[in-house]
Amino acid sequence: MTSLILPNHDGGTRVYTLSASRSWARPTAPLTSRRAYAAAHVIPETTADNTPGAPARLDWDATLGYRHELWSYGLGVADAMDTAQRGMGLDWAATQQLIKRTGAEAASVVAAGNPATAGKTVQDLVSCGAGTDQLDLATLPAGPAGLKTVLEAYREQMAVVAEAGPKVILMASRALAQVARGPEDYMHVYSTLLAEAEQPVILHWLGTMFDPALAGYWGSDDIAEATATFLSLIRAHAGKVDGVKVSLLDASHETALRAALPDGVRLYTGDDFNYPELIDGDGTRHSDALLGIFAAIYPAASVALQKYDAGDPARARAILDSTRELGKHIFSAPTFYYKTGIAFLSWLNGQQPGFQMVGGLHSGRSVVHLARTFELADQAGLLRDPALAAFRMSDYLRINGVNS
Repeated sequence: MTSLILPNHDGGTRVYTLSASRSWARPTAPLTSRRAYAAAHVIPETTADNTPGAPARLDWDATLGYRHELWSYGLGVADAMDTAQRGMGLDWAATQQLIKRTGAEAASVVAAGNPATAGKTVQDLVSCGAGTDQLDLATLPAGPAGLKTVLEAYREQMAVVAEAGPKVILMASRALAQVARGPEDYMHVYSTLLAEAEQPVILHWLGTMFDPALAGYWGSDDIAEATATFLSLIRAHAGKVDGVKVSLLDASHETALRAALPDGVRLYTGDDFNYPELIDGDGTRHSDALLGIFAAIYPAASVALQKYDAGDPARARAILDSTRELGKHIFSAPTFYYKTGIAFLSWLNGQQPGFQMVGGLHSGRSVVHLARTFELADQAGLLRDPALAAFRMSDYLRINGVNS
């Protein structure tokens, strides 16, 4: 077995021996017992100016190839979301291209009729975020003029997604959080957008651990009050809401919200800590999934969902549980840097040529943190070629001064 010397938090090192490689079977039929979207990251050109504030230049072959990899395991893709660095390096110009290209690639998968995705539509295969990040918050007007500006920004992005073919995800908006004076302003903006939507959308509630600028979303810092507003909106427009994606990292809140949703409205868990029990369910209801961690654990996630389809929930739950520590680590505080761990595993697994991210976000985690990411991914059987992963990890440690 291959061994490496990994760094510790105390400045010392330890010898780590990799596990044997593990294979995860791709599905031979579409997944049916749970609906699942993996929130995919983006891969930049290695020679681009991948520094803070620079326009995003993406490696389209690698970025779209990653999405085909997810589809091959029967998972849907949630694109142009926070995992793809919306608001953290991915500008609106690149986002538009991402949405259009991913929609076209999904259409090609639909036409191919592969076993894992047979009978699926483009909207089954991909949902894309529509937000307001083309706006400059520094020049955003206050009051009704600001709300009108936010509405127009949402409309512009919803139109891009709808034209490309994916399902629309109405993302939480920093601009709306800045200009809204209370719950009534959130109700006005979202009610208007839902009334105008041609197809049911997914509503996205992102907590402050993912984006501190979203404090007070839905008009209150009190989660119970915010939830009441959220549910009021959904009940008033249930026919236009496919589901809700909740990322508050609070399993008890999600369970209660799930039980309160109108019939036909899905709860897509965004809880990257507690997803095993939420997807497994309480015997009456379960959550579907729209998860950033699924971009890191997608082979295991797919096999777990295959086990649910096969009537083996105990095995399914055990597989999901086996990935929990990796999820907790990747999404540990400061949680908004979780994307760095997703990209790091993508690089270790040979799915991108270099460990780089747009906006310089590859510097968002420490060497020790990423060494632990490597270790937990190995223990979960998610290094698809351990020799390659060890080679790359060794290079990464050496150029960062470990064991030099």
